[in-house]
Amino acid sequence: MMKPDLQTLETLYEITRYLNSSLDLAEVLDYVMDQVIKVTGAERGFMMLIDSVTDELIFQVARGMNQQDLDDPAFHVSHTIVREVVKTKEPVLTFDAQTDSRLDDAMSVITKGLRSILCVPIMVRDKVIGLVYVDNRLRKGMFSQSHRYLLSAFASEAGFAIENARLYRVAVDQGRMQRELEMARNIQQGLLPSMFDPIAGYEIAFDWRSAREVAGDFYDCFRFTDDRMGVVIGDVSDKGAAAAIFMAVVRSLFRGNAFSKPLPIDTVQLTNKLLLEDASAGGMFVTLYYAVLEKDGQFLGVNAGHNRPLLYRASDGSIEFLPRGGNPLGWFDHIPLKLSELQLRVGDTLIFYTDGLTEAENNQQAAYGDERLMTVVRESAGQHANQVKQAILHSVNEFCGDAPMFDDLTIVVVRYIGVASDGG
Repeated sequence: MMKPDLQTLETLYEITRYLNSSLDLAEVLDYVMDQVIKVTGAERGFMMLIDSVTDELIFQVARGMNQQDLDDPAFHVSHTIVREVVKTKEPVLTFDAQTDSRLDDAMSVITKGLRSILCVPIMVRDKVIGLVYVDNRLRKGMFSQSHRYLLSAFASEAGFAIENARLYRVAVDQGRMQRELEMARNIQQGLLPSMFDPIAGYEIAFDWRSAREVAGDFYDCFRFTDDRMGVVIGDVSDKGAAAAIFMAVVRSLFRGNAFSKPLPIDTVQLTNKLLLEDASAGGMFVTLYYAVLEKDGQFLGVNAGHNRPLLYRASDGSIEFLPRGGNPLGWFDHIPLKLSELQLRVGDTLIFYTDGLTEAENNQQAAYGDERLMTVVRESAGQHANQVKQAILHSVNEFCGDAPMFDDLTIVVVRYIGVASDGG
């Protein structure tokens, strides 16, 4: 290897010092090419980087003399030399491409009239991440072994600078994404009631836990009058950001329809109709259970493909699951729905939940299941609705241990305590 002269070392030092001071990828790439053109006196220069997803070489910067950008750089470059450099991981230097026997089959070199060419790989930990290419059509012998050494050393330093800038950009993008997801989660939580004052005769408690930053589960509670209120719980078919957006749409539509349609079946049908009219659903659907409760204990419920709510009867300690029914919203024009009518008595407790509760798994991949839910409800049903909710969640947490949470989990507990006229 030839010994670098003092000017080469000074140039390399200045280049290295600059590259180590910047984490802006575009700035690094522009600087690299400007310096390459400057130190080689090339007519044209290109930088290409390997895309981490497609594994293809992508043009990043194309420069001519006087640091002007070049249009359509792919038209000018010798792809034969580019492929050779990537394959061998070695620089290619030719003093006269028109007479170089190594390039006899490179028609692009001949037709484009290329003379002097120098191409060096950009390496990071023995891996090619890109290359720097310069050429000249007018003069042969434009580039020397000194230029080859300088560009190879330059490319080595540039490789680490480019990787650092790439990693920094990824970190910045991830940080931005994380902040946006946190904002989305806060907005989503803001759509769900954190507190709710039920009508007289009822206690109510709820919880919402997302498996990811945002969730597809939702719940809502609203008072129509002092004697009548609605409770709805839903589960969107997907997870993540798309499901969270769809959840917000469904929740908003449903709440508006609930106030305009007194009958629960009409509310569900109208929401389904409006969802089907919006093509942006993207194949997602939502299961839900909707209940309207009255001050005197009257209960009207509609199931649209959702988990069956659990009903604890205080009079005899019995537990039953409310009927199955209907199809999810967002699939079919007409969904067959049935109205469940109940008369609640003092102490009766209803548990509305999504499948993230009963299908929660422990490290042995066993599901929490209906039986455990029924057991903990029997043991806690005489307590306040919030204590019942806490007992259920504690039971699920103990069962799952440190197993990761794979599905969103939402629960709403409604307990009927009666009013003074009932003697409660």
